[in-house]
Amino acid sequence: MKFVDEAQIKVLAGDGGNGCISFRREKFIPFGGPDGGDGGSGGSVWLVADEGLNTLVDFRHQRSYKAQRGENGMGSQMYGKGGEDTTIRVPVGTMVTNVDTDEVIGDLTAHGQRMLVAQGGKGGLGNIHFKSSVNRAPRKATPGTPGDARELKLELRLLADVGLLGFPNAGKSTFIRAVSAATPRVADYPFTTLHPNLGVVSLGTDSSFVIADIPGLIEGAAEGAGLGIQFLRHVARTSLLLHIVDIAPIDGSDVAGQVRAIEQELQKFNPELLERPRWLVLNKADVLPEDERQAVAQGVIDELGWTQPWFLVSAIARENTMAVCQQVQRFFEAQREATAERTDMPADDVRLRGEQPRD
Repeated sequence: MKFVDEAQIKVLAGDGGNGCISFRREKFIPFGGPDGGDGGSGGSVWLVADEGLNTLVDFRHQRSYKAQRGENGMGSQMYGKGGEDTTIRVPVGTMVTNVDTDEVIGDLTAHGQRMLVAQGGKGGLGNIHFKSSVNRAPRKATPGTPGDARELKLELRLLADVGLLGFPNAGKSTFIRAVSAATPRVADYPFTTLHPNLGVVSLGTDSSFVIADIPGLIEGAAEGAGLGIQFLRHVARTSLLLHIVDIAPIDGSDVAGQVRAIEQELQKFNPELLERPRWLVLNKADVLPEDERQAVAQGVIDELGWTQPWFLVSAIARENTMAVCQQVQRFFEAQREATAERTDMPADDVRLRGEQPRD
């Protein structure tokens, strides 16, 4: 199935039903009076996150969604029936933006989470509401209000713990194949990966994380070169980035220069991504003689002045790949422990106020 991570749809909530002008006329009842009922409220449009969906491809075929209109009020004080709501299923991880105002309406990040995107109109009032001591026979009713109409942009951002970055043919797809059950396409030409792939890395009971293989970037991606940077939205939710680099490019290009080029594209797309934990994975070590690998890797690290963790691996030979995953798992465990400590901290703890504890 074709992967689609952007779509634009129109949602139209139901209008409210009109109020009714009616008078009670029955035999042997001389003073019937007004008895027009209210109109029913229009149906609303909801989005609901469904973990059974993993793409927005369905919205390529249907772009307009409309809720039911409320029924008009009737005589004998009978109120109109409310319109039924319309529910639209979207993948977990969908971000919703109002196209007209460019305002982010919300984010659906959990299965079953619901979001109101178009409110149904209110039903109009029947003439029963307008009777008074000076107006015994009001001939007044109000129409229902129109429902909301919006153009929405749906943007799917994959929910992954780890995002893979790198140039085309750096070995990202091979790496995710080596550490998970995912089977992305692998070939020896650029842009083999045309859409993101997810893989689950399992290291035992209650020890797993999700890794996302992002299509390769090239220099100038921010200006539209290559596949552009439209897929970088998928690393926005990740807690850790693995920057995979070919340590021995066939064309003899500068390895450190490739790392800096990707950093520049990240800076142009979202400077906050550069502040996120980013580890360097020097891949394809198998093409170098064993006695030269460590020296070449250390030379790249020294040239970059790299201070964060780095690894020398061979994804195709599965050398040192699980060591990377074990280190990643320890990283997430440390994060969870730190979060638990902050949660358990008493409300009056001096550390919350930035003060030094007294002896």
